[in-house]
Amino acid sequence: MIVLGIETSCDETGVALYDTAAWENGRPASQGILGQALHSQIAMHRDYGGVVPELASRDHIRRVLPLLDETMHEAGLQLKDIEAIAYTQGPGLAGALLVGSAFAKSLAQGLNLPSIGVHHLEGHLLSPLLGASVPQFPFIALLVSGGHTQLMLVSGVGKYELLGETLDDAAGEAFDKTAKLLGLDYPGGAAISQLAEQGQAGRFDLPKPMLHSGDLDFSFSGLKTAVLNQVKKYEATGSSGADERAQFHADLARSFVESLVAVLVSKSQKALKQTGCQHLVLAGGVGANLQLRAALNLSAKKNGFEVHYPPVDLCTDNGVMIAFAGALRMLSANNGSSKSGAFDIKPRWDLASNNLS
Repeated sequence: MIVLGIETSCDETGVALYDTAAWENGRPASQGILGQALHSQIAMHRDYGGVVPELASRDHIRRVLPLLDETMHEAGLQLKDIEAIAYTQGPGLAGALLVGSAFAKSLAQGLNLPSIGVHHLEGHLLSPLLGASVPQFPFIALLVSGGHTQLMLVSGVGKYELLGETLDDAAGEAFDKTAKLLGLDYPGGAAISQLAEQGQAGRFDLPKPMLHSGDLDFSFSGLKTAVLNQVKKYEATGSSGADERAQFHADLARSFVESLVAVLVSKSQKALKQTGCQHLVLAGGVGANLQLRAALNLSAKKNGFEVHYPPVDLCTDNGVMIAFAGALRMLSANNGSSKSGAFDIKPRWDLASNNLS
């Protein structure tokens, strides 16, 4: 079955084609990727310091058709070869989701094909199955994407149990807000990570929120506030040279990243211990963070578990993860696919409520 995937949840427009034959025949899942195209809106939103929903929606409208043409050309296929269409139904920006839903539903109606709405986070947590090191079910998924930081027990496709989640600022939000405090451009994750590489460890004793809370929930607003207080304290001391200020920012970025990573790693270890799982998946945009990957690799080596990542180019939002997740759902009975042309988006959507029966 060849499935077209459409991703428009926020500020990336992604289109991809996935053939389920690879998965069904036991070959590496990545061999099912027939073609993909992606456009990022980062440059457009950078001047505003964050995503402007109306601009995002309009850009999706402009990009989705050319990206579809590019994907079909790469795959050497025609529209008549598509057998199902998957699209991001939620969560995300309402206007952006409507663009993808309307496009997918209209195309499915025109081609008389079934369509299936995919949970954005399901796409992320299944994407490591496309990597070189494939996790075995059940596994723990650490999802760190945009406004979401969650630990999930994944027993199979469509079988998810929430173990812990963020109570306020997610890791991605903390990265963006801290980057702004340090005068870095949006998006903040990559910028903070790069700056931290130039910093000295141990200069600032920043908090590690909820590290010893006894549960698997997260909270990063206090860490962001601690960074703000350090910035105010530094600025109150008066002017300083450019080199000194640059080193201050780098050292603070280093301490911020180390505190955040320590919490993510500790909570992940606890989730593995509580469930008895031996496999951990890191997924979502923050999953590309080099410091987090290094810390998880070290923890895995010390504690005897395996850690798995999606290919780096599939960490950010993309059409491949939606096509893949939709394809795996289409192979399941009672998958929720439909030939209805009605638009149905879910800007707020609990992943565990989307389990297959």
